[in-house]
Amino acid sequence: MALMSSLDEFVILVVKNPCYQQDDASSSSPEISISASEIASWNLSEILSYGRVKVRARRTRQVLIQESSYFHGLLSGSFSESGLDHISVEWNLETFLNLLMCLYGYDIEITSSSFLPLFEAALYFGVEKLLSKCKSWLSVLALSNDTALPKLELSDLIQIWSFGLEHAGEFVPDLCVAYLAKNFMLVKSDKYFGNVPYELLMCCIKHSHLTVHSEMHLADALLVWLDTGRRMSDLSDSSQDNTINLMEQVRFSLLSLWFIAGRSKSHGFSKFADQSIELVTKLMKMPSTCLVDSLTDGPPTDLRVRLTEYSEILDLSGCPQLNEASLLLSILPNSYFANLRWRKSLKSFLKNPDDDDRHQEQLSDRTLPILSFESVKEIDISKCQRLDYKDVIKCFSKSFPSLRKLRAAYLLNIKVSTMLELLQNFRELTEVDLTVDFAPIIPVQASVFYSGQGHCSLSNITRLTLEGRSDICDMELRSISRVCDSLCYLNIKGCALLSDACIAYVIQRCKKLCSLIVFYTSFSENSILALCASISMTNEHVDSNSLASSLQMLHMSKCEGSSETSLLKLITQTQKMKSLCLKNTKVSDSVLCELPGSSLEALDISNTMISRMALARVISRNPNLKSLKARGCKNLLQLQVDERTENSSPLFSGQEVFKCLSKGSGLEELEISWGFSYFSLESLRPAASFLRVISVGLGASLGEDALKLLSLTFPLLESIVLCFQEISDSALTSILTSSKHLQELALSYCFGDISLQSFKFSMPNLRKLRLERVSRWMTNDDLLVLTQSCPNLTELSLVGCLHLNSDCQPIISAGWPGMISLHLEECGSITENGVASLYGCIALEDLLLRHNGSGIQKSFLLDATLKFPKLRLVSLDMCDAKEGGFDVPEEKEEGRSLSIVKISRCKSERSALGRGAPVHRETLVMLWNGQNLTKTLLKQRL
Repeated sequence: MALMSSLDEFVILVVKNPCYQQDDASSSSPEISISASEIASWNLSEILSYGRVKVRARRTRQVLIQESSYFHGLLSGSFSESGLDHISVEWNLETFLNLLMCLYGYDIEITSSSFLPLFEAALYFGVEKLLSKCKSWLSVLALSNDTALPKLELSDLIQIWSFGLEHAGEFVPDLCVAYLAKNFMLVKSDKYFGNVPYELLMCCIKHSHLTVHSEMHLADALLVWLDTGRRMSDLSDSSQDNTINLMEQVRFSLLSLWFIAGRSKSHGFSKFADQSIELVTKLMKMPSTCLVDSLTDGPPTDLRVRLTEYSEILDLSGCPQLNEASLLLSILPNSYFANLRWRKSLKSFLKNPDDDDRHQEQLSDRTLPILSFESVKEIDISKCQRLDYKDVIKCFSKSFPSLRKLRAAYLLNIKVSTMLELLQNFRELTEVDLTVDFAPIIPVQASVFYSGQGHCSLSNITRLTLEGRSDICDMELRSISRVCDSLCYLNIKGCALLSDACIAYVIQRCKKLCSLIVFYTSFSENSILALCASISMTNEHVDSNSLASSLQMLHMSKCEGSSETSLLKLITQTQKMKSLCLKNTKVSDSVLCELPGSSLEALDISNTMISRMALARVISRNPNLKSLKARGCKNLLQLQVDERTENSSPLFSGQEVFKCLSKGSGLEELEISWGFSYFSLESLRPAASFLRVISVGLGASLGEDALKLLSLTFPLLESIVLCFQEISDSALTSILTSSKHLQELALSYCFGDISLQSFKFSMPNLRKLRLERVSRWMTNDDLLVLTQSCPNLTELSLVGCLHLNSDCQPIISAGWPGMISLHLEECGSITENGVASLYGCIALEDLLLRHNGSGIQKSFLLDATLKFPKLRLVSLDMCDAKEGGFDVPEEKEEGRSLSIVKISRCKSERSALGRGAPVHRETLVMLWNGQNLTKTLLKQRL
């Protein structure tokens, strides 16, 4: 009896794995016996190799019966199986073993792929403990702010959501929706995004946790979802309704003009494009107080930027329609709009800036319960020129206390000194970008006829970009350097007013500086000496290790005031250099050959006198070189040009440079000219799988065979630039059909016979196209074909297309409504009848029209600032002026985006046959730098 009692105490669970397939080489007995009492010593990897597992468990212990409703009913009920000593279970072996481990109180790992099997098993066997673990795991993933948590794969999430709808009530589907909404930026680029069911996607978009960087990211994701093949072909009424319902969730008032115009022909978006442009244009003309007056009761959802507790990046760039009212509406709680007097309260904050500032601040603190979004680390307000930056900074300091990166590029109303004074409220700010368009004038170099006319704690700032800020002077930069002890990266490209002494002062003040960009500045002797720590202009102790020894990036293009001795002293100390730009400098072989270290990743020696032997030496010592730019280096044809270069070899091959490149870890970018040939291309073959950008200029001789080889050898090419090369239809066709990733194509002054046939292939990825002096044959009909082959162009440059006329303007506007940059020069009679038909390119930021017909109205610049609200750069020619000149916009105009206007003037050369072609004489450059308008007349053409 004792033996029978002992046997009755145990039950054998025979688990059969339905997915098991026995290998011929495996054991003849695919079975193993284990005990539940020895779970701690289970070797799962070994157990899972068997097709059947017998688990011995105590029947009388309360674990199986108490923790599982399935086994409770089976083992303690009146079923016939209750008395059996063997119970058969057919289930996924790994899942069931994990279930048992959970039953007996052991920890189990839940992953993206194991959640659904475990959850399904927990439901079937009635294991509440495992159900609770699964729910907790999914809840944490869906609701936590912890970015270190594991990710839920989209394919798994879709299956979990579908299963939850059928078997698990509301909590599983709700958590799936919450996870998808919170992680929308991550999953929208997933390859399975197109498989997301419509109902799941709609619930996600309407969820309060929907987190996107910008409204553009949401709209773009929806268009990707709609453009999948099965939906494009489904034209049923329900499909059309779903499309409309989805797109109606987009807040069109928060989209950038270039995005709206560029997607105006997209499936699902065309219906909304016109009304969206009309709405955005209307908002651009509406002051903040008028915007508030126009709103109805309740939260103005369509005007509010999407912000959640999970938001980390806020991208408002390129939205000139946004003003301070738009931002305030976004950072106020929904409860605020329940008060019927909320408009009055909001307008009080936005009242006339001439009112008392102290009263305004007190009033705003009392009436505006501004929300705080502590997860936001990065904000971009570039090109939002209607924002009152003083109010914006006040709001940002309250709503985004953890802000680390602020990008406010191309905003002329932001003064460098004032902006930095306001930033003292951001204790964690480390990066600031105040870039504006680079003015093409260097006072010390240009031939000029005439020219018109704080302090804050920023100890955490590590990156500061002031590119193009021609308004910043020595005093301001010195003040900045005094409070930027942690500055590591400084970009002052184009800051023409800064002196060499000031730059040297800043270098010595900022002793953590390791990246310095000084293109087109007065950087020269004093600055180099400061880097080498030979002088101290601050009368402070200078560390024995020079700044040059820790310098990792130095870009000093067009800095021509440095002597060879100074350059040599600087170069010899840059052991850690990773990115070096010496373009348009007087650097010699003897200087470059002294470059120490082996960490160089990018080198630019364009338009210098460097020889191929010196270049080969540098390349051979730096195997991690990813980018090489050496266009305009005529001496690459020669072995050496510097008599002091030693160890030269008469056997040194002209292809040695490229053989050295092919031995590196993978060249990604190459700009080359003199000495580059078919054999050079052959030498680069070993690096073929990495090259993404290639630019070949004057002095190279590729030929048709090399061009055909180009596209076949480098499959990842994204940008191809060919200047002064011989091309043909067959070679160009080979390039365009083989380069699947091509985004930029530029053909300038090339020889050969090409026609429209080369451009009849679909190139949806192409964004930039330059055809300069290579498409003389192009007609309006050809241009129409081009709009169909390259529907997504955002930048186009045509030079010398003599057969184009004014009828091509509507072709450009209709074919590329999202065009950002348009250059047309010597293109027949395009502007003979004015330019009114180009106004359809509403998103234009850069426009060049020269020698296309004398029909441009005198008021064009005034009209253009209204018709092209984002226009920043304009280049014209007096030859095209219908009335002999152009009116200039007023100096003080609110919300201005226009920053640089260049107007050239020509004169006609007389010849024996009479009047000849026009020859450039001078260029008038008008620059708005945020403070005033400066007019400069130069002899050269810009």
